Amino acid sequence: MKWPAMTSELSITERLARDSFTLDHGHPHITLDQSAAQVDGLGRLLIRICPAHVYSENPDGTIAVQYAACLECGTCRAAAPAGALAWQYPRGGYGITYRFG
Repeated sequence: MKWPAMTSELSITERLARDSFTLDHGHPHITLDQSAAQVDGLGRLLIRICPAHVYSENPDGTIAVQYAACLECGTCRAAAPAGALAWQYPRGGYGITYRFG
């Protein structure tokens, strides 16, 4: 079996743009405890480590979670202490669908 050649001309952003996201309105699969996010810089850590830029800081210092952009890689789940982040895979048929590219 011959594997298709990877096109090195495409950037990561262009490759991710080929993926599709099916949003499950009203059922976020990530919720962040805002008080825990302020402890020991957890919120800023999540902003730095998330490859999909799901986390951002609001002007009031709280952390916004744009779960619709989640790549479901689990990086934030591994970094956050127990109880600070509720993370689960989206319900069946929702979330990211990866495409080769």
